[in-house]
Amino acid sequence: MSIRQFPATHPLPDWRNFGVMLRVLLGVNALALAAALLQVPELALWPSRFVDLAAVVEPLLLISLGLLSLGRDLLWRLPLRAGQAAVLALAGGLAFALHAYWGWLLPDDAGSPWRAALLAMMAAALLLLYFDLRSGAFDPAQTEARLAALNARIRPHFLFNSLNAVLSLIRARPQEAEAALESLSDLFRAAMRDPKELVSLGEEIELAKQYLELEHLRLGERLRVDWQIAGLNLDLPIPPLMLQPLLENAVYHGIEPAPAGGTVRIAMTRRDDALCIAISNPVSGPSTRANGNRMALINIRERLALYYDLEARLEIEHGATAYEVRIILPWPKKKR
Repeated sequence: MSIRQFPATHPLPDWRNFGVMLRVLLGVNALALAAALLQVPELALWPSRFVDLAAVVEPLLLISLGLLSLGRDLLWRLPLRAGQAAVLALAGGLAFALHAYWGWLLPDDAGSPWRAALLAMMAAALLLLYFDLRSGAFDPAQTEARLAALNARIRPHFLFNSLNAVLSLIRARPQEAEAALESLSDLFRAAMRDPKELVSLGEEIELAKQYLELEHLRLGERLRVDWQIAGLNLDLPIPPLMLQPLLENAVYHGIEPAPAGGTVRIAMTRRDDALCIAISNPVSGPSTRANGNRMALINIRERLALYYDLEARLEIEHGATAYEVRIILPWPKKKR
């Protein structure tokens, strides 16, 4: 299955995306903050003036975002200029209507609703310009090239370690080495797939299990694995190579340094509208292998940003006895 659309690649924003909403809220409030500074005669009055402006701007902003979110699909079906004009018209029309309403309630404070509409349209135009420039910076070709580069960083390390696990068996246990080579060929095929293609959760779990089986051949009973994935839909689409680099870190940093080994725990649960994938390993002391760990975490964090913008995140919890990494992915919405 293929990812439907990378974040910010459509000329018009995805108004339902948390990252887009956050940028709009911050952008409009920054404009209100600047406008308040220009209006006050002295700096001490700046905060109170901003609060007054925010009381007017926030209702308009929230209503606009709600309507744009509801009408996103319709806007995307329009030609680009028509969609942009519709956004400007919505912002101006709402500002005019709300200003006229406030003027009816408080006639002494009434100004021109046309001025309010013009200012709202100018703010909307600046935001559309920003998103247009951002869309150009993250066009599909550049995004796919960046994903390919990030995957290319993961592959050599992943395949090199897997091959080492097989080589360690050739002399001592040749029959197991032959079976391991068959598993390794499956891992090679999975690692070389197109990075823009999403995979099912079941496929990603199967890849992770094959990798852990190879490591189990090398480490024996020192490596124990606890899977907690009951009740999940294994057809859920997720980006490829999310689990394996984290499992490699768990084995490399948590299991290998410990003489008695330990247990790698993989727990997957649904939390409201998110899929939480937690991978934990025991901590046996100060790690001297931090560089590889940081590389994998930075790589996954950047790939999550390319796939999901701000709607996915990676969390780290480093305790005294355990190290846990959590990937939080948005739960796919049902198609209407």
